[in-house]
Amino acid sequence: MMNHVPPGLSSDTTDKARLELNENPDTLHRDIQQVRDMIVTRPDIGFLRTDDDFILRFLRARKFDHVETFRLLAQYFQFRQQNLDMFQSFKVDDPSIKRALMDGFPGVLEAPDQHGRKILILFASNWDQSRNSFIDILRAILLSLEVLIENPELQINGFTLIIDWSNFSFKQASKLTPNILKLAIEGLQDSFPARFGGIHFVNQPWYIHAMYTIIKPFLKDKTRKRIFLHGNNLNSLHQLIQPECLPSEFGGTLPPYDMGMWARTLLGPDYNDETEYTLTYDALHVRESCCGGGGEKDMMKRSQSTVEAAALQQMDRETSTPLLALD
Repeated sequence: MMNHVPPGLSSDTTDKARLELNENPDTLHRDIQQVRDMIVTRPDIGFLRTDDDFILRFLRARKFDHVETFRLLAQYFQFRQQNLDMFQSFKVDDPSIKRALMDGFPGVLEAPDQHGRKILILFASNWDQSRNSFIDILRAILLSLEVLIENPELQINGFTLIIDWSNFSFKQASKLTPNILKLAIEGLQDSFPARFGGIHFVNQPWYIHAMYTIIKPFLKDKTRKRIFLHGNNLNSLHQLIQPECLPSEFGGTLPPYDMGMWARTLLGPDYNDETEYTLTYDALHVRESCCGGGGEKDMMKRSQSTVEAAALQQMDRETSTPLLALD
């Protein structure tokens, strides 16, 4: 019987879990079992993983509300069932995922923010649509979150996301169809056990405002309240994330973000831009480096690997009505 907080938690985080998430070490085993007992109510869904550690991350994401936790757990597997093509070859060495990771989707900062949240960054203009479909990028983000959420500290402290829209063209934006944006919202907001403390838009042009207006109805109130549109006002960003936690691109005191760093962390110590890999995200070094806070310090140039023909999955999704038409 598990009647203590799982290993890997600092005493501060243990207190935070108790105060903010209603986590009680004495009833943990019972909480997990009550959620597990609900699985029989959804025979239409294949619950592929039901161990204690796995269910615990869902409880933390929904503040130990058993019904809401089970709803999220069911959504997690239902989303994967309904989008099977997205989760085939769902590993770091899949060529499409690897290409997105090497282009910096997502960026993952080594140090957390002042609240202990992991900072994810997306430089939108780096999206080369001849290399990566939006689905590839979404898969790389979801896979990165799967790896990061193994860390119990992050299950409690959560994440913060910064999207820099500098130099993101109207042409690039026109590829963001309502269907694929809705897919991203379903995957990240409704079907994943992560707590997002803030989603920050920086340097967004008018057409990204327009896009935001269109997706707003799909966002929960809670999510809406956590989206901050800073424009080019970095001071308002710094009021929420201290400059000491940010790279220089966001007016922070850290050096510029190294695009290949997270890819190298996932792909292992032998990673370089020319090598082919056979490692999957279950590899031991991944657990050690990203969940133990290690990671490489050496700066390497951004991936300049040769462009492979982008195998765009789900063409129907990507070519449906554009969000922003030029005429």
